[in-house]
Amino acid sequence: MTSVRLENLVKRFGSVTAVDNLSLEIPDKEFLVLLGPSGCGKTTALRCVAGLETPDSGSIYIGERVVNELAPKDRDVAMVFQSYALYPHMNVRDNIAFPLKMRQIGKDEINEKVTKVAGLLRISELLDRKPKQLSGGQAQRVALGRAIVREPKAFLMDEPLSNLDAKLRMYMRAELKRLQKDLGITTIYVTHDQAEAMTMGDQVAVMNRGQLQQLASAEEIYSNPRNLFVAGFLGSPPMNFIECTMKQADTIQSETFSMRVPGLSDAVSKEETDCKLILGFRPEDASLHHEAVARGIEAEVYMYEPLGSEVIADLKIGQDLVKAKSSPDFKLKIGERLWVTVDEDAIHIFDKATSETLI
Repeated sequence: MTSVRLENLVKRFGSVTAVDNLSLEIPDKEFLVLLGPSGCGKTTALRCVAGLETPDSGSIYIGERVVNELAPKDRDVAMVFQSYALYPHMNVRDNIAFPLKMRQIGKDEINEKVTKVAGLLRISELLDRKPKQLSGGQAQRVALGRAIVREPKAFLMDEPLSNLDAKLRMYMRAELKRLQKDLGITTIYVTHDQAEAMTMGDQVAVMNRGQLQQLASAEEIYSNPRNLFVAGFLGSPPMNFIECTMKQADTIQSETFSMRVPGLSDAVSKEETDCKLILGFRPEDASLHHEAVARGIEAEVYMYEPLGSEVIADLKIGQDLVKAKSSPDFKLKIGERLWVTVDEDAIHIFDKATSETLI
């Protein structure tokens, strides 16, 4: 069994702290996604595990062994990069076989392993081609094959699908997830794409400015984000935010509307009113109405985006611009007035001062 564990990992580049006291554990055979915006430290953390960067402090365990002082080749991990890094002068067969040849494994065993991996990845007919004769998806499979053939203790993947077109990327997400489950190899996968994170990871670690913001299943993070950053990063379209205050018990007030939020007074734990809060709700938790309704918030249609199976409405509520999803049967006109209701159980309230979730 091989787990990967980071304990209080710190990596600095001059005055910039790229990874700030990061602690994570990836259990044996689990698929963990490191998710966050560009510059959040996720790739640096992955490169520290691979041995391509030296941490300033903290410990990295692969299995029960601390590997901080080990060279990359001795850590028994395989890394798949954003650029596939195939050798252009070698055919596919030799590209996949290369790490085995470096270990001076016998020719017959190499042929057997390469044939097995090529069959697993469905690239057997490509073995005699050169990289320049491959499509993006085929090249990505060859890069995976070169990693798999080593039978490593862990896979480290740095945005391996980012160079593919949208349709192929969606297909390869499922293929990669299935492959990882079939092989049972502990995997750390870096991406800034929240759709990849939500569909692929057993666990998702959301990072920002080098720090871990939340570690949980994608479903838990989506439904119960720990703070404002996590709430806004996951979801497409992202969560809507409206600044407001608590004017009285269990009631929030924005510039244009008031709303009752059961349990708010207990969550805020403050006696004074005028507490600065942020209301959050996801576009799919909003319902649109052409007529005034109870608990309805009046809004103006700013723009709408037909997507075939659904329509995303861009709405102005006072000075705030929010999004709501509706069916294509709900007809919209730019500039018209309508009313928005939000599922009471799907309301999120954040403390504006700390960005932490209250409800």
